[in-house]
Amino acid sequence: MIYRRAVVEDIEQMSEIRLGVSENILSDPSKITLAMYGDYLERLGRGWVCEIDNVIVGFVYAAKEDNSIWALFIKKQYEGAGIGKRLLQQAVTWLFSRGAEKIVLSTEANTRADLFYSYQGWTRGKIINGTEITYSLANPNVPKNSSNRTKKY
Repeated sequence: MIYRRAVVEDIEQMSEIRLGVSENILSDPSKITLAMYGDYLERLGRGWVCEIDNVIVGFVYAAKEDNSIWALFIKKQYEGAGIGKRLLQQAVTWLFSRGAEKIVLSTEANTRADLFYSYQGWTRGKIINGTEITYSLANPNVPKNSSNRTKKY
């Protein structure tokens, strides 16, 4: 298994993985365009892939504007091999290194992804849009209530 930064040449395979899932299915696949995958390579965030024998088997995207996980998907036959955990850690490390105090995401409630984020130590939040659950992960290197500190002169 090779883990590396995603590049433009990976976009088609990443899109195929995203469109091939059995959970968290897009209600309108046309809303996630190939151009969006390109935008999140650098301009809007950063992406990483896991490849085996030159085939992408999983990917993750981190969005820098809102410190979120925009996407994390693994080919079904590779689920449970630790690929998602390792890809997620790369995205989390990058966002925290940029100063994020908290990282957020949403996923479909009562799915394998829902359980996955819970097992990874993320805090389960509220249900939105009737079927999506929110998650957050606080940066352990940022003191709690750091934004509430007052300066003393």
